This record gives sequence, structure tokens and C-alpha cells, in this order.
Amino acid sequence: MNTPPTVALPPQPDLSDAERLQAARDFHALVARRRTVREFDTRPVPRELIAECIAAAGTAPSGANLQPWHFVAVSDPAVKRRIRTAAEEEERQFYERRASEEWLEALAPLGTDWRKPFLEHAPWLIAVFVQKWGRAPDGAKVKHYYPVESVGIATGLLITALHTAGLATLTHTPSPMGFLASILERPKNEKAHLLVPVGYPAADAIVPEITKKPLSEVIVRV
Repeated sequence: MNTPPTVALPPQPDLSDAERLQAARDFHALVARRRTVREFDTRPVPRELIAECIAAAGTAPSGANLQPWHFVAVSDPAVKRRIRTAAEEEERQFYERRASEEWLEALAPLGTDWRKPFLEHAPWLIAVFVQKWGRAPDGAKVKHYYPVESVGIATGLLITALHTAGLATLTHTPSPMGFLASILERPKNEKAHLLVPVGYPAADAIVPEITKKPLSEVIVRV
């Protein structure tokens, strides 16, 4: 087997254990302030800021480094309106017909329903797509490995980058999401994974009073 080309690992921070712990605590404090927001300010967000956060998402690890993701950033009001109309129709069907009573009870504390005005109010919508397969430079079809897992990691980086930049987000998953591929004219090898409204939070934005599991419930020491 041929040895692939390599390069030196980029320089890493030379920190003491105490400095590393403080850096981890600072990061924890930063991401702990992130909340899902449904009320956005309509003031514009620079295109360059959105592009930089998507570029950060693109640094995520992926199966065989095939990077099976595609991000579509939408700011056009007419397109956002089409997306909202289609999403609300799917959500209405979900809340009124498809959702089980157990699922609706789980959603009740969040106060959500089929109405999704944030899909128009947020300055940007970022549609995240999973590429099930791609093309080699010669045009040959290339299977992507662990595409959903890879895109999940990239999406986590995207949300964290947006939060770090002082922006608010919401993770929206209307089901099914086939309308996104149609409206955004994506090829057949892509499947909608997530829709992320992005912007500044409204001055009077409120969020549900919730907590996260303590560390003792999410870690097992072996």
C-alpha cells in the first residue's frame, strides 16, 4: 500500500495543566450560555460572518475525509417565505396528525407549535445537507462513509462558531424535509439534515426555563 503524503502537525498551544483546565472552563462557560432562540432581531448579519462560521464547520473530521456536507445560506426574503410556508405545512401535519401524545407531552414545556415565524424573521437560514455520495475529479461516483455522523459533528462546530461570534441560532427539523432540496435546487445525492435560523436575538427574546443534566449523569468513569 502506498504511503499517503503527510505534513507536520500544526503547532499546538504550550500550556500548563492549570492553563488547560482554565481554557476548558472558559469554553464551558461560553457554550453554557448558548440557548435555542425563536425570537430574532431583523437587523442584518454580514455575509462574511456567516461564511466564516460555515468555513469553521468545514474543518470537522469526517469519514475518510470525504467531507459529506453542503451548507446553503439563505437571506433572500422570498426564498425564506417559501421555506416557511412549506415547513409550516409539514409542522401542522405533525402536530395535528403524526405526533404521538407522548411526543407532544415532551414538547409541551418548550411551548412550540406548527407556527414558525422565525423562518422569515431571522436574517439567515442555513440549510445543512448530507451528501450520501460524491464525485471524484474524474467524475466517478464515490461512496461517503459515516455521512450522517460526520455532518452531525460539522453542525456542532457550526452552531458553536455562530454562538462564539455572538449570534443566536435555532435547530429546526421539520419532518419530512424534502421540500428544502426542492426549493434550494439541491442534487439527488443530498438529503436535508437540519435547518438553522441565524441572527441576533430580539431585545425582548425569552427562552424556556430549562436545565442540563449534571456531569454525574453524562459521564462514566472507567
